[in-house]
Amino acid sequence: MKTRILVIFAIVLSAFGFPSLKAQTDVDLDPEVGGRLSVSVDKKLARGLHISLEEEIRMDNNFGSLDRFHTTLGLSYKVNDYLKLGVGYAMINPYSSSDGAFKSSRHRLMLDATGSLRFGDWRLSLRERFQATYRSGDMNEYQNPRTALTLKSRLKLSYKGLRRLEPYAYVELRNTLNAPVISASYDGTNYLTSALSQYGEAGWFIDSWTGMYVNRVRGSLGFEYRLSKASRIDISLLADRIVDKVVDANAEGTKLKSYTRETGFVGWINIGYSYSF
Repeated sequence: MKTRILVIFAIVLSAFGFPSLKAQTDVDLDPEVGGRLSVSVDKKLARGLHISLEEEIRMDNNFGSLDRFHTTLGLSYKVNDYLKLGVGYAMINPYSSSDGAFKSSRHRLMLDATGSLRFGDWRLSLRERFQATYRSGDMNEYQNPRTALTLKSRLKLSYKGLRRLEPYAYVELRNTLNAPVISASYDGTNYLTSALSQYGEAGWFIDSWTGMYVNRVRGSLGFEYRLSKASRIDISLLADRIVDKVVDANAEGTKLKSYTRETGFVGWINIGYSYSF
């Protein structure tokens, strides 16, 4: 029975895109709690067409430090009762608590498609979001791609049968689409590569940037409360299971220092206010 379980587990891992497991070492992260506060404004431009602006601040490390600011501009169009399309841009300003300063900004483009169905007072929706995040400033491109590609799939169920209160729940998978595929093995002390590595050929340990895997599994419970015809408050709890493949290499790309798979759990408390007109 134990052997059968291990075989099934290995098949599931391969299905989610964890290539070159022989080169990985596993690291378990301590659980954390963080918070997100946001304010957004939504303006109707025409029938079905809306523009929105949101500012969000994130705290992490058990509310002990500032994580980042998100400024997001979005445009959405409701095609019909079943389909809504959207495009957005976000400027992300990460903050380093150890350095006491903001790091280089990230620029994110988002494309959305949301399908929804109504069953009486219940609403079920599926949102697919493709996003490309460009990292500005100096970085080691043998550890991360300059532009990270991600697909987020969210299934949400909400109830609209109450007067002002709208409870909801959702699950979301976040898929990394261009992770590095590493060609190396680990002997317990060193990372071993092909014989070509002795020539110091740049990038010899990276086969490609086509690795795909699920790096976030999220579940949330929350509610929206209508304060007035135009304004709402949104409060939710979010459980975030993290799986990150982390490459540590020198800046020349001639040495693979480590290749780890970090797993952990983060709980988020989210509070948002929105105004529509």
